[in-house]
Amino acid sequence: MATKTVKKSKIPSSQKAVSMEELLAQTGYTLHGFKRGQKVNGIVAEVTNRTVYIDVGGKTEAIVSEQEFELAKDYFRALKPGDKVEGMVLVTENDAGQVILSLRRAAIDSKWVAMEQAMADENELTVRVKEAIKGGLLVDLDGIFGFIPTSQMGHELESNQISAINKVLRVKVVEVDRSQNRLVLSEKAVSEAKEIEARKEALSIVKVGGEYEAMVVGVVPFGVFAEIETDKDKKNKIDKAKLEGLIHISELSWEKVDDVTGKVKVGDKMKVLVIGADEENGKLALSVKRLTEDPWLVVERKYKIDSKHVGTVSKIAPYGVLVRMEKGIEGLIHASKMPSDLSFTDGQKVDVYVESVDLEKRRLSLGVVVKDTKGMIYK
Repeated sequence: MATKTVKKSKIPSSQKAVSMEELLAQTGYTLHGFKRGQKVNGIVAEVTNRTVYIDVGGKTEAIVSEQEFELAKDYFRALKPGDKVEGMVLVTENDAGQVILSLRRAAIDSKWVAMEQAMADENELTVRVKEAIKGGLLVDLDGIFGFIPTSQMGHELESNQISAINKVLRVKVVEVDRSQNRLVLSEKAVSEAKEIEARKEALSIVKVGGEYEAMVVGVVPFGVFAEIETDKDKKNKIDKAKLEGLIHISELSWEKVDDVTGKVKVGDKMKVLVIGADEENGKLALSVKRLTEDPWLVVERKYKIDSKHVGTVSKIAPYGVLVRMEKGIEGLIHASKMPSDLSFTDGQKVDVYVESVDLEKRRLSLGVVVKDTKGMIYK
């Protein structure tokens, strides 16, 4: 495109200008000078296959740098003559006398808006995997970096993350935070869409707070994976479906569980209570202990300050001795409170008294009841 020139008005020969300054004064046209790094506002004059021409009030129209145009073609080609834009001066004047602008900020802002819209509309997008990092994959989405966490990968991708580098994936947007430059994507939402939808339908007939028969399908250090079978739902035309849920180690028993493998094994059947449902992943949170009453509900009434009881030593540690009072209730004899002439062994019966009760933290502090040689009891 030819560079823009200033149009001259017809002036009588007797009044012809002898300098550029006089010419501009007579035509009423004002030229702007520019500095590198300066922010300018302009109006799009023309969009071609190679660049964008922008009227910024200079002696010629400004153009977008070729490199920048290549990086954000979709944004620049969507511009129309008359659109207002804001840019930054990269070069004050090239060989053709044109100002070269950067519209990178505007291009990036438009992409974030597009991501927000894609999330709202649940549209599928195409990304290219750049690298595998801790916790997932870093991907490029037309100049914006996004992250696919492991939890948002389908089974096939999760097991072959390294092989996905430089490959193209179909994803959906699950989180957009422009202020934190955070874009979270889900590959699983595309590759396992049918399975996710089926699990969601099955979840619709599972009641939080409902009791179900479950079978253990996996045992891990942090808990137990169990599978329940839903009933048919004639209203929603859903046949029986199997759903997996996690019984966290803290939900197995009111008593502290250190080793899950010592409590259950794969194939065991048990009653469970549904305490939560993850609709996105189609999984359940389950509990065994909540099917029975919380033993700590009676602690305040049964274990009053200074009351005496008989307990069983359950653990000896450097900080003190843990004493089992009853199922689900343990107290601690702190090391600083133990008589120097007494020793304890696992399973030993011991006479204790209650020093303090902290219901919120579920702590029972105990002291040892000591008898003298005449059988007199004292603290």
